[in-house]
Amino acid sequence: MNMVSPVAPGFLVAAPNLLDPNFVQSVVLLIDHRPEGSLGFVVNRPANVTFRGVVEELQMTPEGRSPPEVPVLVGGPVAPHTGWIVFDPTSSEISLDSTIEVSERIRVSASKELLKELAGANNADRHMLVLGYAGWGAGQLDAELKQGAWIPVDLSEDVVFDRPCEDRWRAALQVLGIDPMLLVSSASEA
Repeated sequence: MNMVSPVAPGFLVAAPNLLDPNFVQSVVLLIDHRPEGSLGFVVNRPANVTFRGVVEELQMTPEGRSPPEVPVLVGGPVAPHTGWIVFDPTSSEISLDSTIEVSERIRVSASKELLKELAGANNADRHMLVLGYAGWGAGQLDAELKQGAWIPVDLSEDVVFDRPCEDRWRAALQVLGIDPMLLVSSASEA
């Protein structure tokens, strides 16, 4: 994918002053950022559904076995009925067809065939299903970055796959060496 901006791929970490309920203390895995718009997935908001529930509803339950435990997250407010698999291809049994390479260790796909493969996989470590996405129109994200609503952070597979959801905001800020407690306290004093 041809990237125009140095912020993608990477993280957008919500600044303490970002109060939109869809993004408060969120970490967005920014996949693409171009003049015509941007696309990403919130990677620290657990959904109120299970992977098993999703594959059962889609009638993709593997015959004679249970689907693996895969975290399901709210990826953003846009198109919440859509699903995207975010995974580490080096730990995956699913094929790489119909995937977008974000980094060497992160790929994404909206393929129903890959979802079906994942439902029958033995190993689902370092996989997640995100429902919906975060999207910005032309110039919108650049304006929000200038306003200080988002803190761009370098991509870290560790933050995406190895940290519990509730720790990802703090862990993403620590990639920059920022202590979130100092950031929050200085913002609340202003």
